[in-house]
Amino acid sequence: MRTTGLDELAAALEAQLPGRVTRDQPVAELTTYRLGGPVGVAVRVGDDDELDALAQLVRDADPPVLVVGRGSNLLVADAGFAGLAVVLTGAFEDLTVEPASGTVDAGGAVALPVLARRAAAAGVTGLEFFVGIPGSVGGAVRMNAGGHGAATSDVLARAWIVALTGPHAGAPEVRDAATLDLGYRRSNLGPSDVVTRAELRGSTDAPDACARRIDEIVRWRREHQPGGANAGSVFRNPTGDSAGRLIDEAGCKGLRVGGAFVSSKHANFFQADPGATADDVHRLVREVRRRVADRTGVCLEPELQMVGFDAPTTGGVTGGATGSPGSST
Repeated sequence: MRTTGLDELAAALEAQLPGRVTRDQPVAELTTYRLGGPVGVAVRVGDDDELDALAQLVRDADPPVLVVGRGSNLLVADAGFAGLAVVLTGAFEDLTVEPASGTVDAGGAVALPVLARRAAAAGVTGLEFFVGIPGSVGGAVRMNAGGHGAATSDVLARAWIVALTGPHAGAPEVRDAATLDLGYRRSNLGPSDVVTRAELRGSTDAPDACARRIDEIVRWRREHQPGGANAGSVFRNPTGDSAGRLIDEAGCKGLRVGGAFVSSKHANFFQADPGATADDVHRLVREVRRRVADRTGVCLEPELQMVGFDAPTTGGVTGGATGSPGSST
């Protein structure tokens, strides 16, 4: 799995950040699918100084980089990823809610459901939709995550970004939401850009009213979306349509490839049984995409980030493990 250059980087990281580096990290421990091969080197970074130190080493070594949030839209091949995975911890999990102004200051590693519940309990409304998204604040900014008629772009004021590569590696940059080119499940952040912090703005309301909205979203999610090992929506919704509807129309509900299958509860959720492989899921994604295109003429674009597979499903999916795939939520 490791190359000589990656071994040298790992040794440098272990000297600079002792106790924070894992070689051949099982990626199953980092993703909601709970499968896939090892990551060559994983480093857990706890504050801005450690991230700056990491950036200096990464800039010199220039390895393939995968920034991992909650791993809720990530599928890594069974062969693994011969690169560096970066995971934020520690100070990046800090969360401050200011009820008077409706402002929430959240570290990039904060879990979105935690943010939603803490804001609601403090009487800050507008962020309740995050309770149904099992990702991180950093991933939400990168992907403009959304649901229940709202998106991150509706509430994001600004974000703190640190590049791991390039001439300004390690230097924090504060960017207003308007400069991030936020669209449907996208932003203009580069593959090695790390969202370390975000300022979100809601408005004030009674905590009880906020709690009721939280409860309704949770109830809806349990009723309409499956639990278990999955990564949420696999495909982006085409303009004016629903990927789930198209998959259902193509007769793919319940379709199985090995240990992976299309959920009968929500056709845009692909489940993984115990013993399933990442290749099972990847082949299922390709087969569903083919059947939908044949049946409807619509070529679905994956929202799921797939890393390390030989055959890319689409231009937006990394084909080889030696590429620089970007970040996951």
